[in-house]
Amino acid sequence: MSAARTFRTLLAAGLVAGITATALAAPAVAAPPAKPSHAATQQALDAAVAEGVPGAVAQARDGKARWVGTAGERKGGDRFRVGSITKTFTATVLLQLQAEGRLDLDDPVEKWLPGVVRGHGHDGRKITVRQLLNHTSGIYSYTEDPAFQEKVFGPGFLQHRYDTWAPKQLVAVAMAHEPDFAPGTDWNYSNTNFVLSGMVVEKVTGRPYGKAIENRIVKKLKLRATSVPGTESRMPEPNSRAYSKLSRETGGPTYDVTELNPSIAGAAGEMVSDTNDLQTFYRALLKGRLLPAAEMKEMTDTVQISPELPGVGYGLGLMRQKLSCGKEVWGHGGGIHGSGSEAQVTRDGEHSLAANFNADWTGDTQKLIEAEFCGTAPAKR
Repeated sequence: MSAARTFRTLLAAGLVAGITATALAAPAVAAPPAKPSHAATQQALDAAVAEGVPGAVAQARDGKARWVGTAGERKGGDRFRVGSITKTFTATVLLQLQAEGRLDLDDPVEKWLPGVVRGHGHDGRKITVRQLLNHTSGIYSYTEDPAFQEKVFGPGFLQHRYDTWAPKQLVAVAMAHEPDFAPGTDWNYSNTNFVLSGMVVEKVTGRPYGKAIENRIVKKLKLRATSVPGTESRMPEPNSRAYSKLSRETGGPTYDVTELNPSIAGAAGEMVSDTNDLQTFYRALLKGRLLPAAEMKEMTDTVQISPELPGVGYGLGLMRQKLSCGKEVWGHGGGIHGSGSEAQVTRDGEHSLAANFNADWTGDTQKLIEAEFCGTAPAKR
């Protein structure tokens, strides 16, 4: 995998595979004038819509000040599927369970899920829970399986969008392939890692992993727009539609993919939220409100994802990146059908950004991050 693709996969969560950028003929809707300090961010939103994203929304906080920007067919309070941003929630729960002495991240996966990680060289006895969380397990990502991609991301989606996938079924797809590498010897983004992480949460707590997220994070932080939908295909209101090409070709028809059974992602990417709640979560996390200091230190202990990207590291369900202006932000990206999201915050938890595009074949959310934290407006075409 090239460094460029690795970075795109990380930011987009690997749930929408092989989709490149193109333009959709959708008119841009003028947004209210932005505050001067967020002018570059608003320009990035407008540019994304001009390049084909149907709608874009972002919210930023700097201390107590808040700003909301929109472009195209989006409203500031819209809810959306956050994709792999779910991973940070899942990892936080596992770290909380470690802090309570209910498991150790260095436990082998086999201890909690006996016989599950087996096949074609995969061996749960040699992989730790920590290696699931920082993507050093070597476990093949089920979303890379060609047959799965055709059924779930290609034209087959229209027939299978309401299918329910049990976590064990997703893991079985991965086990039919050889590992990417021996555990602990390299890094590669794998959605299977976090499906397994959710299964570990369920084994430790005796309840669905989503209940642990709801009880330990959503209720604690009063995240009113955040949910773990399970198999519920409909989106809660308010929301705007989500769009996809359902193809590696980007010039074909555009499909409304708003409704889908999110069990295809599970603990790796099924959650729904909005820009306000995502910032509340990441700010609370980085400020130490959700984890003790020892666990927070473990979460932010990053591994290098590529020698070609020295400024990017992956911790435990949490990414660190150094921006062009030298600033460092922490967070995660998330991609799922018709939805590309970002949630980023400075290490002190004071300056944050959350954003979403309602398309999966075009739009560069990295430009929003650079715009907000560095004041860098996207170049005009």
